[in-house]
Amino acid sequence: MSQPPPIPVFAPMPDPLTPDRDITHQHFQTGDTVVVRKGVAGGELWGDAMRVVAPSWHTPTDEDGWRLRDATGGAQSYITAHPRYLVHLSRRCPDCLIHLRAMEDALLSKYTDDNALIDCGWYTTTALGQLVNVADARSGS
Repeated sequence: MSQPPPIPVFAPMPDPLTPDRDITHQHFQTGDTVVVRKGVAGGELWGDAMRVVAPSWHTPTDEDGWRLRDATGGAQSYITAHPRYLVHLSRRCPDCLIHLRAMEDALLSKYTDDNALIDCGWYTTTALGQLVNVADARSGS
């Protein structure tokens, strides 16, 4: 009998790299599969995998963003996100791999419990369906 997946433990920790990540809107294309990293699980980074659907204005940052579709559905199947929040899953691009390695170096040594699912609390979703890193959140958004 398999065990149920662990319940995420909320462990707020500042996102050390994403708010300053310099990645352009053109880095991603419609149809790309991406991940939004949310924390650590089993000694690896984890997050939500989504598909890039269409360009969309990201109101919290006043910059070009992407409309994403979460194939697993849930409370919200579609959200808008800033490109710096995204990492390619559908291809191995150097920019995303460098960012992932830096995130691993910054985080994995801090969370060593292989059985824990740690949600670092980096993201929230606004009433407009905009995914926003807490470092980008403005009052009222």
